[in-house]
Amino acid sequence: MGNGRNPLRTSAVGALSATLIAAAGLGLAPSAQAAEGVRFVDISGDGGTILKANVVTPEGADGSRSYPLIVLPTSWGLPQVEYLAQAQKLADSGYVVVSYNVRGFWQSGGEIDVAGPKDTADVSKVIDWALANTPADARKVGVAGVSYGAGISLLAAEHDQRIKAVAALSGWADLTDSIYSGRTEHVQASALLDGVGNIVGHPSAETRQVFKDFFSGDLSKEQGLLDWGKKRSPGTYADRLDKNRPAVFMANTWGDTIFSANQYAKFYEGLSGPKRLEFRPGDHATAEITGLFGLPNDVWTDTRRWFDHYLRGQDNGIDREQPVQLKSRSTGGYEGYPNWKSVGATSRKIALGGTTRIHTNVDSGADGGVIFLSSILDQLTRIPPMASIPLLPRYWTAVWQSEKSTDVQRVRGTVKLHTTVTGTRESGTFIAYLYDVGPLGIGKLVSNAPYTFHGQTPGEPFGVDLDLFSTAYDVPAGHRLAVVVDTVDPLYMEHNPSGAQLTFSSPEHDPSYVSVPLREQ
Repeated sequence: MGNGRNPLRTSAVGALSATLIAAAGLGLAPSAQAAEGVRFVDISGDGGTILKANVVTPEGADGSRSYPLIVLPTSWGLPQVEYLAQAQKLADSGYVVVSYNVRGFWQSGGEIDVAGPKDTADVSKVIDWALANTPADARKVGVAGVSYGAGISLLAAEHDQRIKAVAALSGWADLTDSIYSGRTEHVQASALLDGVGNIVGHPSAETRQVFKDFFSGDLSKEQGLLDWGKKRSPGTYADRLDKNRPAVFMANTWGDTIFSANQYAKFYEGLSGPKRLEFRPGDHATAEITGLFGLPNDVWTDTRRWFDHYLRGQDNGIDREQPVQLKSRSTGGYEGYPNWKSVGATSRKIALGGTTRIHTNVDSGADGGVIFLSSILDQLTRIPPMASIPLLPRYWTAVWQSEKSTDVQRVRGTVKLHTTVTGTRESGTFIAYLYDVGPLGIGKLVSNAPYTFHGQTPGEPFGVDLDLFSTAYDVPAGHRLAVVVDTVDPLYMEHNPSGAQLTFSSPEHDPSYVSVPLREQ
């Protein structure tokens, strides 16, 4: 994938984050010992691989009646006790719950398959075991998980018709688009996953090679990586989900630096069965984390309500609520919509006029922040990554600004960039940002996205259409919107040969612009 940069810096971030995640998982262990009615068991997964699991059943369950079953595959790198607090709450509500360590991690056998066919088959094997060894009702089976467990849950629901409801929290629908959107390697996110896998897991030879090829930036490896990711993407098998028609609940965060909101929204919109989509402020899995410790948590509350309705038949009204629920990064309030398309009902275009040439290979100071840390700060304090727009060096940065708005602009959905680019080399990378700019010129990041091109003829212009990451952000009255483009961001691998330049133009027959989706006042 071109002349990529070596991600040594981000490998350190990955290793540090891996340690913190592992420690957080171990921190759940005491609750495992204290939880009542918990059995730790070995389950034979696909090919006989032993999966370490725990089972929580309703108090007093004696086999005289059956209960709905919920299977919980663990997140990437977390041990089997991850869900014990929520499993106990579910069992108290009348469910049999089986949580298991996915293959290749911690004490489970096998090697990391990265949500491949073996992981999907493991879910079915766990369901088989539960139906044979617990008072679980075969007619009422649900699967749920966070992150890695979410992706596996969706894939399992596509391949096993017994699954009637699924809750996929902070997961993915398109694995390739998640870590390779805009044909650009999301290097910090991938380094984190690779680091965690090597610390607390056993990557298969294929998995190790995939990460090696990904970080190499070798364009000849691209098609193989795309094929590998397609096999592990729920979007590939969406027709099976529509055929099986389980009730699908999906939740994610606006600032998820591993699995962006865009691919989840697109997948959701294509489903025809019962469905619900929720987005909140935060980064990857941060919206669910307090629930893992048994604390009040909106995501887990709605997950239980979803299962209560679609597995237990409880008339709790969740099926009559607006199916798309968004929580703004600015106000913290929830907004309901009938579908994703109605989120940004109107739009505002910002013209990107003139011709602007920038030089590459230098971080201008505009960037998407640091994985986890920046979006968590935005979640807790509403302080996103910032940059002084007037001080951004125009030698390395292209900047366009709108007029001041007299009203609050409620950005909702996916910002779209359309422009014409001319490079001095056949490959290149740029990152587009949208900022909320206050009176002093300080820009607060609203959204961003990377774009990489290969095989272009130097000196010949070509069109670019780029979706920035979806968001919900309120721009105060009196502020401007600024579009900024530069070529280096620590979140992404860049493919700009030394000394390359990029020119952004707005031909009369095809003017450049950014389209900003807005909620009607």
